[in-house]
Amino acid sequence: MTPPSSPRPRAAWVRRWSASTSPICLLRTVSPTAAGDPVSEGTPPRVGVLALQGDVREHLRVLEKLGAAASLVRRPDDLATIEGLVLPGGESSVIDKLARAFGMQQPIRDAITAGMPVYGTCAGLILLADRVDGAIAGQETFGGLDVTVRRNAFGGQTESFETALAVAGWDAPVRAAFIRAPLVTELGPGVRPLATLPEGGVVAVEQGRLLATAFHPEVSGERRFHERFLARVREARASAR
Repeated sequence: MTPPSSPRPRAAWVRRWSASTSPICLLRTVSPTAAGDPVSEGTPPRVGVLALQGDVREHLRVLEKLGAAASLVRRPDDLATIEGLVLPGGESSVIDKLARAFGMQQPIRDAITAGMPVYGTCAGLILLADRVDGAIAGQETFGGLDVTVRRNAFGGQTESFETALAVAGWDAPVRAAFIRAPLVTELGPGVRPLATLPEGGVVAVEQGRLLATAFHPEVSGERRFHERFLARVREARASAR
C-alpha cells in the first residue's frame, strides 16, 4: 500500500469555491461551452446516475451533452438497463443508508465485481473506496477501488475551494472544485493516480474500469473525466462482443 504525500497549506494556489466564482452553480446548470466532442459513433452508451441523493442532474446534463443515453438509477432493476454507472457527489453516509434501504447496495457491488464501468465524484469516490478514514458509525461502501480515503479532508463547506490540476496524459489542466472533499491517502498496487494537488495529495484515480475524483468536474464545466468514463463504457461493450 502506497501512502501519497499529504497536502500542505493551500493559500498560494487555490481560491475559495462559491457559485459566484464558478460558471456553474451547484445543483443548477452545466456549461454548454465546456471542451469535448459528443459521442457520435454507434449506439449511444447507456449509462445511469445513482439518483438517491446528491448532484444527480449535473451529471445527467454532462452525459447527455456528450451524446450518452443517460437515465436515473433508483432500483436494482435499473442496473439491467445500463452499461455504466455514475456515483454523484453528495453525502456519502446518506447515499450509503439509502442504497441499503432501497436494496441497491449488493446489486451495485455485484455490478462492480462483474466489470461495469463506474465513475464516482467526491462522495462517489468514498463509496467506491475499500477503506474510509473518518467514516461515521456503521457507514459502508460499495467498494472495488483499492484505496483508503479520508472524508472531509479539507474541512467543511466553508473550506471549499477551486484550483487548477494537471492530469496524467492531458495537455490542458483541469479546473477542479473541491466541496467538502475527500482525499486519497493510500493506493493499492493496481491503482493509478491521475491527479495530485500542487502541494501533494492524490485527488483522482483509476483502477481498471473504475474512475474516481475527489472534486466535481460536473460543476466546473469540465467534461474530460466524463469522456474518459464513456470511453471505458465503450471498451466494455466491445470486449463483451
